Amino acid sequence: MANIGQYNSLIVNRFVDFGAYLDGGVHGEILMPKKYLPQPCAEGDTVLAFVYTDSEDRLVATTETPAAQVGQCAHLKVAAVTTVGAFLEWGLLKDLFVPYQQQKLKMEKGRWYTVYIYLDKLTNRIAASAKIEDFLDTTPPLFAPNEAVDLLVYEQTDLGYKAVINHTHTGLLYANEIFRTLRIGQHVQGFVKKVREDERIDIALQKQGFIGMDDVSKSVLNALNKSDGFLALTDNSTPESIYLALGIS
Repeated sequence: MANIGQYNSLIVNRFVDFGAYLDGGVHGEILMPKKYLPQPCAEGDTVLAFVYTDSEDRLVATTETPAAQVGQCAHLKVAAVTTVGAFLEWGLLKDLFVPYQQQKLKMEKGRWYTVYIYLDKLTNRIAASAKIEDFLDTTPPLFAPNEAVDLLVYEQTDLGYKAVINHTHTGLLYANEIFRTLRIGQHVQGFVKKVREDERIDIALQKQGFIGMDDVSKSVLNALNKSDGFLALTDNSTPESIYLALGIS
């Protein structure tokens, strides 16, 4: 069965002048327009395709690459604002719709927003929401201390930066532990510091404790090798200059 809003491996059923129809299981045949068909391609071949609905709400398949799939978050630019909501550029011919009720603040054309992409079960339409916390953190976090994770930075607060963790949960990077420039919408690798009793997650840009010391040692040795054994750093060096020289805090 084809999953709407995600990549699928679909079998080519038959060809027509304007493309090919792929086997979408319970969804029936799904058209892949001719311009997206891989070459060579024959009946019975398997094609990796992203499935979504076109402007007439018909299922179509494409080999284009969207910024994210259903169930993921992305930082996207507003292409247009209408009376029913906003439309975001996400790499496909049809822009991604954000209903007004799914906007934290009224979106503006040309600005960028972090959104969660979801499938409207009633209409089978793909949409997005800026209220990402309503879709994430719905299951208990099972992260281990110092587990490496993907982070999408989406909001700055008085305490630091909020980030989406692996598209499933949100966490906080504390300002006093950040010694590099971060920007909203940036993907970075991070590490889980701890999962608190209230299931909120503290995260960091470096491994914690003795486990992280090996990485620190490697950074120092690499820097010394590149600078003929001398680094212009002392106990009084600022955190910013240490990060600039070694890439660590």
